[in-house]
Amino acid sequence: MKIFKLISLLLDYPETEIGDDRAAIFELIQADDDISAETKIEMIDFVEQRASMDLLDWQSDYDALFERGRNLSLLLFEHVHGESRDRGQAMVDLMEQYKQAGLEIGAKELPDYLPLFLEFLSTQDREDARAWLQDVSHILATLQSRLEQRDEGYASLLAALLEISQAELDLNEIRENIAKEERDDTNEAIDKVWEEEMVTFSGGPDQTNCPSSVSRPSEQQSRVNEMPVNIIQPTAQAR
Repeated sequence: MKIFKLISLLLDYPETEIGDDRAAIFELIQADDDISAETKIEMIDFVEQRASMDLLDWQSDYDALFERGRNLSLLLFEHVHGESRDRGQAMVDLMEQYKQAGLEIGAKELPDYLPLFLEFLSTQDREDARAWLQDVSHILATLQSRLEQRDEGYASLLAALLEISQAELDLNEIRENIAKEERDDTNEAIDKVWEEEMVTFSGGPDQTNCPSSVSRPSEQQSRVNEMPVNIIQPTAQAR
């Protein structure tokens, strides 16, 4: 479905300006019956804001938002499994679902990267896509609340996904919990994390805990080199 492709594009690292595409984007947003009028207005405001920005400024904002700290990581399983082995198995399972849906991705791409996950949902019918969104609804709500706390328009994209999911969540409770969190994107917080990870890395012969990138996709996964995933006709339903 096109709405998932649109949100995927808007959540991915910005590579092209969207000024000339605004009319088509607005039409697509307005056409979705599952998204509330309030959220549609917020999404359109977000697109207007980004369309008026210089691309380099948008990229700089994106880097500062999603690549400093892990609270806003767009890698879904990082919020559930961290760097544990359970995350690896979860990614293998998700990759198998992608294959069943006819979605081919590069060997170095991370299947739990949210924009890529939305590409997968675009191959599903509405009912199946809604079920998948419900499975990750708490993660989406957490990201939305953290983005709202930072007064970021990206929050409207997560709100739209939650509305499409029709998941039953206590968003106010999640917001209250997020309000108690300490920011992890300050220089002090980032230095502390790196100091802790450096100690873990150098503390023994097992070096499997080497810190990974925070949230930015790999070079192959990013649209930087214009290497979009290839979606072919699904040969089987994922669920």
